Amino acid sequence: MNPTRILIVDDEATLRMTMADLLEAEGREVVAAASGEEALAYLEDGNFDLLIVDLIMPGIDGLQVIDVAKKLIPEAQIIMLTAYGTLDSAIQAMRRGAADYLLKPAQAPEIEAAVDRALQQRYEEAHRQALIERIGDAFDELRGQREGVPRTEPTAPRRERFLQARGIIIDLQKHIVTMNAQALDLTPTELRLLSTLIANADQVMSCGDLVYQVQNYETDEREARSIIRVYIRRLRKKIEPDPASPTYILNVRGAGYMFSTSGQ
Repeated sequence: MNPTRILIVDDEATLRMTMADLLEAEGREVVAAASGEEALAYLEDGNFDLLIVDLIMPGIDGLQVIDVAKKLIPEAQIIMLTAYGTLDSAIQAMRRGAADYLLKPAQAPEIEAAVDRALQQRYEEAHRQALIERIGDAFDELRGQREGVPRTEPTAPRRERFLQARGIIIDLQKHIVTMNAQALDLTPTELRLLSTLIANADQVMSCGDLVYQVQNYETDEREARSIIRVYIRRLRKKIEPDPASPTYILNVRGAGYMFSTSGQ
């Protein structure tokens, strides 16, 4: 098993190196950044399980680092470092995706406990997402075992064989997808999801509707959001020039997802 990767972001050299030494002594792989700008460079090039981020830094601050990290590595856990005077901002950071915060100067037992809690949450979420993916694959296998009944895309008009949008062409009979004349390697679930979104282009679809259309499975919106998020992330990696700043599949906060024909 690969060691846990942690990114520490703090402009105070003493605290930064103290935390790095503490966590490395526990067998963690630690990368230390002295600024928000340096942290963004590391985030672009590497994957991390956990970030420990100082809230107040010159230039790019901790909140900006959180926003970028959540786009690039949505599954990563984040712990904020803050002083008493910036506690309101720490709460704001937690609302934007941070899992916990530590008041400076944090002592070794506090740091270790916060890191253990965050990583446990990270591993539980990863296990849950793996289960969701296995369930999706099982649905695919069961659907493929039906007695010669060809799969059709639920929301696609039955009389139409092709769906087209922004350089993407889907052949619903042969289950072939191309983008700008290049073949896309999609799983059956990914193909159904993309077909559903394109068939309803520029319309917001709730996560519950997407799960029902793609998996023929009714669930509440909260569970549906967890299920569909996995496949949205996979699709974005395959069709978006920059998955961290999507222009094809857009998230409409609190409502669901939409395929945009305009890229906005």
